[in-house]
Amino acid sequence: MTDTTVSAKNLAAAVAIAADNVRNAGGPFGALIVAADGSRFEGVNRVTANNDPTAHAEVTAIRAACTALGTFDLTGAVLYSSCEPCPMCLASALWARVSRVVYASDRYEAAAAGFDDAAFYEYFDGGEAERSALMPVERVPEAGFDRHEPFALWAALETRIEY
Repeated sequence: MTDTTVSAKNLAAAVAIAADNVRNAGGPFGALIVAADGSRFEGVNRVTANNDPTAHAEVTAIRAACTALGTFDLTGAVLYSSCEPCPMCLASALWARVSRVVYASDRYEAAAAGFDDAAFYEYFDGGEAERSALMPVERVPEAGFDRHEPFALWAALETRIEY
């Protein structure tokens, strides 16, 4: 079986996972992680079910894979998603060291269905003025605390696990 055929089958599985989630009162998003060893881990959108805005399908699949495999490093894994991952999901895949992301529908098709993440993409693409209009993020100068203390403690910690 070619890589293209495998990708198509796994992507079809992610879309089926999303459709099944809708049939079970969930959101229209599904994801599948195929680990380097071939293990498969599913994730569905659980935002409203769990009252957790971070419970996107891709994130729940990453969480399932990492928990089952006992690692935070999914190097060699492929993330198949029923829809183009939002910035949070892409960042999560990067932090998990996922090697490749493959998706079916794009952000514009999601927007047409009522899931418009355009403001989030624009937040990261825009300048400070655009970001401040949506959600200001600011650094406050030191005021009676040592902002370097956590990093100094981490650097000195003999039992730290690098990531």
